[in-house]
Amino acid sequence: MLPLLADQAAAAQRALPAEVWGYLAGGAQDEVSVAEATAAWQAVRLRPRVLRDVSAVSTALTLLGTTLRTPVLVGPTASHGRLHPEGEAATARGTGEAGSLLVLSSRSSTPVAELACEGPWWWQAYVLRDRAATLELALGARAAGAGAVVVTGDTPYLGSARRPALGELEQDPAATLDVIAWLAAETDLPVLVKGVLRGDDAQACLEAGAAGVVVSNHGGRQLDRAVSTAAALPEVVAAVAGRAPVLVDGGLRSGLDVLCALALGADAVLLGRPVMWALAAGGAEGVASCLSAITEQLAHVMGLAGCPSLAEVRSLS
Repeated sequence: MLPLLADQAAAAQRALPAEVWGYLAGGAQDEVSVAEATAAWQAVRLRPRVLRDVSAVSTALTLLGTTLRTPVLVGPTASHGRLHPEGEAATARGTGEAGSLLVLSSRSSTPVAELACEGPWWWQAYVLRDRAATLELALGARAAGAGAVVVTGDTPYLGSARRPALGELEQDPAATLDVIAWLAAETDLPVLVKGVLRGDDAQACLEAGAAGVVVSNHGGRQLDRAVSTAAALPEVVAAVAGRAPVLVDGGLRSGLDVLCALALGADAVLLGRPVMWALAAGGAEGVASCLSAITEQLAHVMGLAGCPSLAEVRSLS
């Protein structure tokens, strides 16, 4: 873990009530998946290239038509207002300062219409039992400037957690792949599916109209002992075969972890807990420093691996 992230985590733990910190740190059942996440990235090995011109290294990319300075994005997490007085407004500001992209949770403390994002952002959706309410929220996000919808697909209902959740969910356990085309048609936005851990699921999502997939086990909060995202990523990348972006989250704690994810075929990564630590520890400035530090280390290790651009990183695996 980057020292900055460790410092921010320690500061967040000191600043937050015990129940809020417990929610951030915890996972489902025996928390096996939570415990495995970071070690799984550390097990990845790279094949660096030599004698390449790395006098200038770029971490820039274009994702679904949006140009970003970094592939290190902010994943959807609920209730930022419990972590910092400015809530999602501070997260959005820090994300924009870092040249990144925010995926705003539908469980945001700040109403979408009141959130002035200076940079690009997507909106995360749960498929509710009340489909009219689901669509109303999605259309509100589009009106506010969301560039895509990210449907969480691994939460038909709340996982069994050892530590208390910060709120109740009301997802529809009968939701199917049909919601992808429905949301895409109604919002006229690209729809990605988050929670994909299998190649056949990735294939099915694309066939149903998904514009991309996010390899995720929900931070270990849903089905404990679900495969780590580092282990699942290569199969999903092979199934997608370059037809759509593949993003990944779960246990990434450094620029070196990000390099390993990109080498395995991810187009970008999403951070959850590290951004929450940063927000609690330092507001917008903390979020910007977290994302920038990871991006700076990513650029450094890209150079060490002989890769001046992200396009060349896949050759490392």
